[in-house]
Amino acid sequence: MKKEEETSERPDNTAFTQQRLPAWQPILSAGIVIPGFLLIGLAFIGIGIALFLTTQTIQVLEADYTGVEKDSPCYSCTNMVQNCTCEITFSLSTLFTGPVFFYYGLSNFYQNFRKYGVSKDYYQLTGDTTYFKSPQETCAPYAYDGNNKPIVPCGAIANSMFNDTFELYQIINGTKKVVPLDGKGISWWTDYNIKYRNPLPVNNSFASAFDGTVKPINWPKAAYELDLVDLNNNGFLNQDFLVWMRRAALPQFRKLYRRITDGDYAAGLPAGNYSLTVHYNFPVVSFDGRKKVVFSNVSWMGGKNEFLGIAYLVVGSLCVVMSVVMLIVYAKFKFSDDDV
Repeated sequence: MKKEEETSERPDNTAFTQQRLPAWQPILSAGIVIPGFLLIGLAFIGIGIALFLTTQTIQVLEADYTGVEKDSPCYSCTNMVQNCTCEITFSLSTLFTGPVFFYYGLSNFYQNFRKYGVSKDYYQLTGDTTYFKSPQETCAPYAYDGNNKPIVPCGAIANSMFNDTFELYQIINGTKKVVPLDGKGISWWTDYNIKYRNPLPVNNSFASAFDGTVKPINWPKAAYELDLVDLNNNGFLNQDFLVWMRRAALPQFRKLYRRITDGDYAAGLPAGNYSLTVHYNFPVVSFDGRKKVVFSNVSWMGGKNEFLGIAYLVVGSLCVVMSVVMLIVYAKFKFSDDDV
């Protein structure tokens, strides 16, 4: 009986259970490692050179308009609450190749702060009007106004939405020519089509869906009237709102504001003089922040980023140096086959 029990506990006599499967154990000899390091290093150097040269062809124009310095064109706006207008002028000596992307940039603004990041109501932002009258606790202290009316959209992220606006002109013989700015499709596709939804209209009125609620404290207009020109660009599907709600990971960031792709400027911004009118509404001086506008074009690798090319060059160079060092060590201290 005991012998039968021992037999039944034995594993099956197969190649898998008895660990007789064919195996391969690489032996890393000097003849493999040294050429491998050399080839990897040369490949990385080649990629690094390509990336670095490509990023040098990308044009970038930045202008700080915080207004802290007395010689800044927006200096008079720093002490005003809102509705201040200033003008930034710049010149281009050559064609700024299109398509041109227009960004606004902020520094010392921590969108990655944990309490800030959770301060929104996901149910509100999916168009569920049930949560319009009773915002979630995560939105506090931006859930209700002073009269205890619910705020829609609630939360710190929505309340702090960037609200500076810009108008770009080309100055031709002393006359301003409007440069069209395209704001369609600047947000993530998933945000516009999946993540965020607008509430259904009530009595054929989109604004009626927000009855009994108030706009965020820092907003000049309610969510349903963010864009009075394109009525489809309102509510939680407003392109600027979606761009802002996609939080930045670092305290210094830039977000896409518009694209310049239409009309006479489809090929880019021609050489000449330009004027950028800034409607200064977003305060940053109180937290030592900075604001800037950025014009940039892109290449096959994206925007201007010298770090990636330099990183490849550094790693590739280290691999080549290590291959040379290993070759010297091998040549000096190698063992014969009889010594192994």
